[in-house]
Amino acid sequence: MSFFIRKNRGTQNSNTSTNSTRKRPKERQRQNAALPKKKKRFEDEEIESDSDEDIERLDDGKVTKHALSEEEEEEEETAQEKKLRLTKEYLAQLAEEERKNEESKEIDRDAVAHRLKEDVLEQSGRLLRSVADDYEAPNVDDLCVLRGHKLAVTCLVISPDSKYIFSGSKDCSVIKWNLASKKKEFVIPGGRKGMEGKHKGHTDHVLSMAISSNGKYLATGAKDKLIHIWNPSTCELIHTFRGHKEAISGLAFRHGTSLLFSASHDRAVKLWNVDDRAYMETLFGHQEAITSIDSLMRERAITSGGGDRSIRIWKVVEESQLVFMGHKGSIDCVRLLNEEFFFSGADDGSLALWTIGKKRPQVVIPNAHNESGKSSNENWISSLATLTSTNLLASAGSKDSRIRFWRAGENCQELRPLFSVPVVGFINALQFTPDGTSLVAGVGQEHKLGRWWRLKEAKNSIVIIPLKKREVTKEGQQKEGAVTE
Repeated sequence: MSFFIRKNRGTQNSNTSTNSTRKRPKERQRQNAALPKKKKRFEDEEIESDSDEDIERLDDGKVTKHALSEEEEEEEETAQEKKLRLTKEYLAQLAEEERKNEESKEIDRDAVAHRLKEDVLEQSGRLLRSVADDYEAPNVDDLCVLRGHKLAVTCLVISPDSKYIFSGSKDCSVIKWNLASKKKEFVIPGGRKGMEGKHKGHTDHVLSMAISSNGKYLATGAKDKLIHIWNPSTCELIHTFRGHKEAISGLAFRHGTSLLFSASHDRAVKLWNVDDRAYMETLFGHQEAITSIDSLMRERAITSGGGDRSIRIWKVVEESQLVFMGHKGSIDCVRLLNEEFFFSGADDGSLALWTIGKKRPQVVIPNAHNESGKSSNENWISSLATLTSTNLLASAGSKDSRIRFWRAGENCQELRPLFSVPVVGFINALQFTPDGTSLVAGVGQEHKLGRWWRLKEAKNSIVIIPLKKREVTKEGQQKEGAVTE
């Protein structure tokens, strides 16, 4: 996708000089008539002068000076000298105002230049704002729990306007939630196996979903090997794509388009044009079941290959792929920060930060969700979230029952923990709201892909975690206790 950016036009120099001199009033003008006219001009422009308190106008039109010290000569200032002095003061004040205006303009120009630079980086997919340190640990009492699914929540997406949540579950249903009212708006019930041709919803575990950047399409995928396309507003079924031979494990729309990427346990990635209701092509390369997929602005997708321990970036236009190796265990989830950096988690409990320029991770955090530091197969990474184009990340570690927030360092060469939030249960899905005000988690009593463990005390639910930013003082410094670089 090409982006055309206009070149910045050079700023033109102002023709107005702040130090330009005004023409001296003609000597032949009458002093008594000129002085009142000049004073009226100053009053109209609200120019303050120290002389206002020291000058007294006499009945005959002459001006005298009262605040002379005893050491000064008691000579009266002529009207012409008075006008000259006031003119100089006026010009000096104008010069000072112009200087301040120029400083403000310089600040404005810097702000505009910074915004233009960010726009260029964002359009190219290389923008990475440093916002992680602005957030503080949420209060557990502020968490909101939404209950509606009978079985474990497995996946979720948030509408581009941050107004709605769509969630999928092992009960085969899809629920639309209102983020403001915290209530259900619509339920697409699940059906029984064998009713694929009759039931309009899914008939097996819903494992993945995605929503287009314009909010026009909602895609859901399940173990029934089907991809349903819905109208997010009405929850009406628009179309069904068939083609995968196994469960649909991941879905992702290319930003700004109707191009849909799908990943499956059949080890294939497929491309679909939702506007045209058409299949486009299939991409092969993974040796094991694909576990997750993500896509942003470029005509590319990134996938994790589970047991083959590889991450692949599929370059559709170039008809090629980039292969990354680094985790020791099965890579179960991967998320893009922007088009240059990505974040992954594996079943050995490790987290990794990558750049597309290197085949090995830049940072690896082993046993990221095991406070004891010892290896534990129970706390493998089950879900990840990134606030797109920022350095704020989140991860969940299966039965760890805790969501951890992370800060990516400059050029993603560092991964630093920020804080954590306790949430009882298996956290099978995570996503930030596009506006960065909340993190939404899909929670279940068991893992979305199996029943290796079961937490009876957990609730199958959606958990909304409000995110608060640190307060800033008038001087622009964070209050005591804030984390700064």
